[in-house]
Amino acid sequence: MATKFLSLACIRNESRDLSPRPHYPSMPRYPKGVSSDEEKNMQGSESKALFSVIGMNCSACAGSVEKAIKRLPGIKEAVVDVLNNKAQVMFYPSFVNEETIRETIEDVGFQATLIEEDANEKSTQVCRISIRGMTCTSCSSTVESALQVIPGVLKARVALATEEAEVHFDPKILSCNDLLQAIEDTGFEAVLVSTGEDRNKIQLKVDGIRSENSMRIIVNSLRALPGVEDINIEPELQKLSLSYKADVTGPRNFMKVIESTGSGRYKAKLYPEGGGRDAHKKEEIQQYYKSFLWSLVFTIPVFLTSMVFMYIPGLKHVLDTKVVNMLTVGEVLRWALSTPVQFIIGRRFYTGSYKALRHGSANMDVLIALGTNTAYFYSVYSVVRAASSPNFESTDFFETSSMLISFILLGKYLEVLAKGKTSDAIAKLMDLAPETAILLTLDHEGSVINEEEIDSRLIQKNDVIKIIPGAKVACDGFVIWGQSHVNESMITGESRPAAKRKDDVVIGGTVNENGVLHIKATKVGSESALSQIVRLVESAQMAKAPVQKFADRISKFFVPLVIVLSFSTWLAWFLAGKFSGYPKSWIPSTMDSFQLALQFGISVMVIACPCALGLATPTAVMVGTGVGASQGVLIKGGHALESAHKVNCIVFDKTGTLTKGKPVVVSTRLLKNMVLREFCELVAAAEVNSEHPLAKAIVEYAKKFRGEDETNIWPEVKDFESITGHGVKAVVRNREVIVGNKSLMLNNNIGISLDAEEILSETESSAQTAILVSIDHELVGVLAISDPLKPGAQEVISILNSMRIKTILVTGDNWGTAHAVAKEVGIDTVIAEAKPEHKAEKVKELQEQT
Repeated sequence: MATKFLSLACIRNESRDLSPRPHYPSMPRYPKGVSSDEEKNMQGSESKALFSVIGMNCSACAGSVEKAIKRLPGIKEAVVDVLNNKAQVMFYPSFVNEETIRETIEDVGFQATLIEEDANEKSTQVCRISIRGMTCTSCSSTVESALQVIPGVLKARVALATEEAEVHFDPKILSCNDLLQAIEDTGFEAVLVSTGEDRNKIQLKVDGIRSENSMRIIVNSLRALPGVEDINIEPELQKLSLSYKADVTGPRNFMKVIESTGSGRYKAKLYPEGGGRDAHKKEEIQQYYKSFLWSLVFTIPVFLTSMVFMYIPGLKHVLDTKVVNMLTVGEVLRWALSTPVQFIIGRRFYTGSYKALRHGSANMDVLIALGTNTAYFYSVYSVVRAASSPNFESTDFFETSSMLISFILLGKYLEVLAKGKTSDAIAKLMDLAPETAILLTLDHEGSVINEEEIDSRLIQKNDVIKIIPGAKVACDGFVIWGQSHVNESMITGESRPAAKRKDDVVIGGTVNENGVLHIKATKVGSESALSQIVRLVESAQMAKAPVQKFADRISKFFVPLVIVLSFSTWLAWFLAGKFSGYPKSWIPSTMDSFQLALQFGISVMVIACPCALGLATPTAVMVGTGVGASQGVLIKGGHALESAHKVNCIVFDKTGTLTKGKPVVVSTRLLKNMVLREFCELVAAAEVNSEHPLAKAIVEYAKKFRGEDETNIWPEVKDFESITGHGVKAVVRNREVIVGNKSLMLNNNIGISLDAEEILSETESSAQTAILVSIDHELVGVLAISDPLKPGAQEVISILNSMRIKTILVTGDNWGTAHAVAKEVGIDTVIAEAKPEHKAEKVKELQEQT
């Protein structure tokens, strides 16, 4: 059986290894075992397939995908484009097919979709639809079945927890509007959320429109613009929704076209964000909250009159006062108070039941409506008979129907509240993108002639964006000017900022630590890495775990079965009462055998709601994937969660996984005779202007040598220079101070003594980083900086070892540091100095081990 594993650290390549246009070498022209003569005969049968590969963020990811594809027999050529998230494969159909290639890509850990075939390409479009009004698995199954039978629909998934449907369909046969209509025909409200997997969309508000003719003129002007794929208009809101190709055009072009139409009469701006799915969820939460509160207004008096006041002598006498024949005041009050709960506050259950039964299915609303109506109308029958007969003593169940509806409304309120919170993780991911960006205008020589702050949604491909220190990178692109360090922990998981120079790739949502960068936008909108991560999380939340699929199958028969069991329960107790099948003492004084049997039948019907069966699993998947995303772990749906218990090998990265990722100075070794405080003052003054984590650790260390009453003002610094990836140089108190690594010292012709070499070797063997300090071109000291272990690291490894789960440390650090950390936490197997692509290969080897 293949070894299963769980990688707790994202394996990503460092940005300097990326290129704006990565291209990988192809394999031999024909598969192993096929002679050149045979290859000639196969020339006419070769095919080409294009796959969308979601989740790749660096060249190591692309390399892993390409190598996996090329291992297959019959692969002629494979080219993986990490920037466009596509893989193009030339293959021989007699040896391999598209589905096998797609499954191979997904086995590597990425989501793959066939988007193009060579000759007989089948166009496929994907749309995501928000569905309002679903209450249980029966509802979602009804919608899913209705979608799947439509000609042209290739695949349809409906997620109850997210209240959304994802539909793959052939646009040549039907449109998104046809799908919306099909859903509404089943009795639910449908709202289009998005169309296409990689289409860019923008919504604009156009001021100055006075008629539909004005809107038509604007739409025709926009359609003439190259790259515009689709336009939807909402005249009453003065709203335009455009889908476009980011390679060709962008939102600022649309605004210019609109404003140049009609002699400047129209003004275009971005449509205000908000609304949509989040607004609907908030509205739904408010609706259930208000309904529950109103139900309490009527239900509490019903409960008091039937359960409490009957034991208070004075009140009991009033409630037992006869109105007509045997009809009492209490019964009239309960009837009057329970009726609004049953038919006004509880009308949503009638609506849901009607929609379900109209399409031949039964959901939880049917059970609730049946159960509460049985109790209510039996009570009405009893009350009417008491009013018309001088001898019949009524027993009503008005409190049963009212309290059931109130409790169910409370449960639904808590349910929608929980479902609303599950989308918080995606909202937090989206918040990583900055709201604004600084757009630069360059002249023909590349000099900046203008700066303008714009909404980040207005960025277009090939724009030049300025990133100031401390700001978030507004889009994916590459550096054309400047150097800095960028914190990419949201993508790579590495806490140490990555050095960025000209031509290095930067990713939207990451944070610029120090230095100013000018970047050229290469991916904007839905093409960005952040958008891909969001889509991956959304897709994971849509995916059904195997146990959920099983629950869905059961739920289709669950409601009819409950109705049969409920009726059987009533019948069994009724017959037992008729034929003295149980002692008469079991029957309460206020009931007869029929009423007792009816109470049991109603209990079975209303307590057996399929909500837990159909909603618990998808909600758990949503919470799990959402929390994972907020912690930097992308979980590909319920299947991954469900199979996690089979893991028998876990691969750990070091930095930020086993260690805190926040360095601290652990020791100082002086090589010359000088005061330690003076040494720290000079070093801290040189480093205080640097944003590098090691520099911050040194400054924090130097503060310990100052008194509590001393300020944090350091000696004046002149001629400060930060050498990216090496260290800093500065003049402090008229002394030249150089702080950095060994190569920086050698580059400045500063000799490294034997004592210093021994300290460096000792520091490395202790899993520490050595920082050398030179003053006036003489090496004077060494600072040892360590990345401390996380508090629970040793405990986690110990627990995993006790569970007989193998633990492996795979890191890019040197062997000395890696062994020291592994020894400290209790890991026996260590792989050090591993490049990202080697890490991926090692994981693949572990999977293939038997």
